[in-house]
Amino acid sequence: MTDISSAAGDAAGGRRGRGDRGGGAAARRAARAGGGPGDQLTYITRKVPLYEVLSEEGLALIEANADTVLEEIGIEFRDDAEALSLWRQAGAEVKGERVHFPRGLCRALLKTAPAVFTQHARNPARSVRIGGDATVFAPVYGPPFVRDLDGRRRYATIEDFRNFVKLGYMAPAIHHSGGTLCEPVDVPVNKRHLDMVLAHMTLSDKPFMGSVTAPERAEDTVAMARILFGDDFVDENAVVINLINANSPMVFDETMLGAAKVYARANQATIITPFILAGAMSPVTVAGTLTQVLAEVLAGAAFTQLIRPGAPVLFGTFASSISMQSGAPTFGTPEPSLVSYGAAQLARRLGLPFRTGGALCASKVPDAQAAYESANTLNSTLLAGTNFVLHAAGWLEGGLASCYEKFMMDIDQLGMAQKFAAGVDLSENGQAMDAIREVGPGSHYLGCTHTQANFQTAFYRSSIADNNSFEQWQAEGQKTAPQRANEMARRWLASYEAPALDPAIAEGLRDFVARRKASMPDAFT
Repeated sequence: MTDISSAAGDAAGGRRGRGDRGGGAAARRAARAGGGPGDQLTYITRKVPLYEVLSEEGLALIEANADTVLEEIGIEFRDDAEALSLWRQAGAEVKGERVHFPRGLCRALLKTAPAVFTQHARNPARSVRIGGDATVFAPVYGPPFVRDLDGRRRYATIEDFRNFVKLGYMAPAIHHSGGTLCEPVDVPVNKRHLDMVLAHMTLSDKPFMGSVTAPERAEDTVAMARILFGDDFVDENAVVINLINANSPMVFDETMLGAAKVYARANQATIITPFILAGAMSPVTVAGTLTQVLAEVLAGAAFTQLIRPGAPVLFGTFASSISMQSGAPTFGTPEPSLVSYGAAQLARRLGLPFRTGGALCASKVPDAQAAYESANTLNSTLLAGTNFVLHAAGWLEGGLASCYEKFMMDIDQLGMAQKFAAGVDLSENGQAMDAIREVGPGSHYLGCTHTQANFQTAFYRSSIADNNSFEQWQAEGQKTAPQRANEMARRWLASYEAPALDPAIAEGLRDFVARRKASMPDAFT
């Protein structure tokens, strides 16, 4: 089960930004918006403090409780005899399919896992560091539906998938192409992973995620990565990252275990993520949920080290609360944020990179509910010190829909988050003493030398928000934020240009996909 979850073309128009006040604002905004989305940003190197909610005593309590869960209750590894055999050899007690872990066993195994690693992109300028003070934004993952640019909610297609890859490639503050940006239901289930991985490899030059819906699909991903990067490079470097969900509570099934084994053996990165709806799949309390999350991650992450010591692995968590009246998942509420903050602390103590969060919401359209809930989850994601942020753009309807308009609105917020994460500039220019001396008492800074030198980059300029007067907003069509986002998505898709790729490699990938598709009949279940 997965969560329900060279640079982009800098065409004419230059940097993104809002129009100036005055009669020429609309023309200047149109000139800017008519071109590309602006300069690509590298992954974030955070320069703001982390927000921590658990004391040393609290962390030790959660860790002790998780050890008790692992020892007394255990974790099930279902339908995988190899996994059970490996755990037995490692010193765990195996009863049927349930594994009981001696205290300290999982932590000892995890000492071989890297605290920081690089996921390489085919364009080296797009490679990302995962772990430490780095934060990487990746798009929405998993929805079967889309809310399209004509306002329809419908099943996703492979065209939608390719469109989201293109938008993610062009988005300055999206550092990663992601994985299943939407589920293309017009392609057979057993073949769609080939089209999706091919789209990531050819329509973008950013790093990407692999298929986990069956072990043989993971094998296809690794084989395609070898065509793209070369056998030796793949053997020695992480070029793909992959989402491995625990089937909470306290179960790993054969599908996830099979995919995890494929990727770990190939030295590729896995994200071990308990998928939690608190109150249904974990206790209703923050501390209880953190205990279960830690136990599941310890077992799953340590398993990757049994397969191949040193294989990159992330401590992941996806936690939401539920409505105790309807059972529906809720987002943007305080308790999941507390889980994210606490889990990030636990990951740092384990020495593992951390994944959580995104721009999550339960709203059905990109409205105020979507904005508030997404802002709440995104802010806590950043301040927790998250290293890999899945669902950072485009998530709608509790993860059931990928939304074009929300994708564009979210990436605007990601740019803002990246500016915030850079912290306070204390350089000579940042101190601005020359400006203070030049202006003196009683004047203003609008025309001073320092302002003139910095005005274009001093403040984040939203590509979506309208900050003009009411009269100007009226004159320009009274457009809402989703309407402006819709127009921007259409412009970007119309101006998209694919990044260069060696024709021989592109042909090799297409040939592999064609041969694999021809080797099996279509299956839609």
